[in-house]
Amino acid sequence: MTEYDADADAAREVRIADGYFPVETLGPGRRLVLWFQGCALACPGCMSRHTWDPAGGRTATVGQLLRLWEAALDRGAQGLTVSGGEPLAQPAALAALLRGADRLRRRGDGPRADLLVYTGHQPGEVPARVWSALTGADAVVTGRFRVTEPTDLVWRGSANQRLVPRTRLGAARYGPHLARVHSPGPRVALRTDGTAARVYGVPARGELRRLELGLAASGVRLRDPSWRG
Repeated sequence: MTEYDADADAAREVRIADGYFPVETLGPGRRLVLWFQGCALACPGCMSRHTWDPAGGRTATVGQLLRLWEAALDRGAQGLTVSGGEPLAQPAALAALLRGADRLRRRGDGPRADLLVYTGHQPGEVPARVWSALTGADAVVTGRFRVTEPTDLVWRGSANQRLVPRTRLGAARYGPHLARVHSPGPRVALRTDGTAARVYGVPARGELRRLELGLAASGVRLRDPSWRG
């Protein structure tokens, strides 16, 4: 890319719901996770209904997100996960983010961090120009979340979803996990700042309810959790 293109990518606006590092429940290793805002798919049972409204969240620039990625790399990040919401609802911003993330991860001599994207779409459901926004991803998880089709497969929420490596790095990093199931124990991580709680990961059926009950037993009650409409 030319310097002009890089500057144009960095200036591109994106609607974002959240970002957090480190997360260890949405891909291998310690990862920066960015949640895009806006999703028209509205899958029943989705745990992230707060990301559906395209006017929700906050506006950022791709450059601001890349600064988060650069800081995460400096702290030893092993990957970037882009989820949502629906990242393909903002294809130009997604493509720009992946281009910039790729440039930054190539610094130094250590192993490259990988780039993983979650989308509720499958090939052929969206125009080719939209699907091409995934070009920079090393792996993608595709397909709607279906609450009636639970799965134990790692990093997937329902049995219909596919984990698809797209690059040599993706094949090396994700190939061993295509049929791997979650180990016993929690599939989500809880983070709180004292006033709000955030749950990161792909919960098993009933896990969020058990989390609520456990918190209630310790005197903490969740108000308007994002997985209930």
